[in-house]
Amino acid sequence: MTNEIVENQELIAQSVHDLGERLIRPNIRQWDEDQHFPVELFQQLGEQGLMGMLVPVEYGGTGLGYREYVAAIVELSRIDGSVGLSMAAHNSLCTNHILMFGNEDQKQTYLPRLATGEWLGAWGLTEPNTGSDAGNMRTTAVRDGDGWVLNGAKNFITHGRSGNVAVVIARTGEPNAPHNATAFIVERGTPGFTGGRKEDKLGMRASETAEMLFQDCRISDAQRLGKVGEGFIQSLKILDGGRISIAALSLGIAHGAYDAALAYAKEREQFGKPIASFQGISFKLADMATDIEAAKLLTYQAADLKDAGKPVTKESAMAKLFASETAVRVANESVQIFGGYGYTKDYPAEKFYRDAKLCTIGEGTSEIQKLVISRQILK
Repeated sequence: MTNEIVENQELIAQSVHDLGERLIRPNIRQWDEDQHFPVELFQQLGEQGLMGMLVPVEYGGTGLGYREYVAAIVELSRIDGSVGLSMAAHNSLCTNHILMFGNEDQKQTYLPRLATGEWLGAWGLTEPNTGSDAGNMRTTAVRDGDGWVLNGAKNFITHGRSGNVAVVIARTGEPNAPHNATAFIVERGTPGFTGGRKEDKLGMRASETAEMLFQDCRISDAQRLGKVGEGFIQSLKILDGGRISIAALSLGIAHGAYDAALAYAKEREQFGKPIASFQGISFKLADMATDIEAAKLLTYQAADLKDAGKPVTKESAMAKLFASETAVRVANESVQIFGGYGYTKDYPAEKFYRDAKLCTIGEGTSEIQKLVISRQILK
């Protein structure tokens, strides 16, 4: 890691923080209560280079690495996890899948629009009846002449209704057979491809989560990403990077919850002195700060390995597992430090508390992360 990378990271963090304070913080409560997805915000983030951070300059991106990318997600999520989540899903899932596995024509067609924020991306793997059991997915792609016909449904998809283009994993073989899935690029507006029900969520309410529905959706073979049967293998590689994104999202939420609790503990007085002076509160803050620092080290370690082109499956799973559980613990303690006020929407603690839980579920639950880690250390 060079001084230039560290300086870039710090400059990006400060720039994103300033942007967030100006464009996001004034709207947090309204977006959350209305479950409003601010599409226009992501176009502005695209103008600032945040929607194509990992995309090379020749395809319209900023050509940065995971360390800078993590710094940006952390700062957005420190203010509003919903925005961090959408920015992360766009970059690391849809856009990165096309970058990693698309041919030159596909990269030239889609990456410039995605990297600049002109288009918003979605990524579809999860289904109503198959979460971690992706090999048994019901969404199918059947050969038909020189193209494919997709039928089925995906759920819990970030930008499932608003995304302009989606990378969709569909079954092209028998259920649970080896190499039975293939990835496809499907544009919004393709006949037979529609957005379904939008989820009414506990937290992350300003990030759109919805179904994607396919009914006799016909696409050309030019929309296929990579070889037939490689879809699930590709997805596992995409999720290695995606877990770094969720670790960064978790780290940002934990930071935000801690910042709010620390400031409140210094200001709130009981028995004539700030509650931060009481050991019961100061020890909570010490534990929160220590957990955040540990999560930060794990997350940036995974980012550095990814930038170096080294295997990162174990490290990204460790970072995602620890950082997401840290976000939940820190957010919980933040509410506790605020006391009764922490249970009201007049203070930020309750939103961090609601937002944090998704981090232990999305892109592989904590239990799946332990499965991934155990397989890596036992093989």
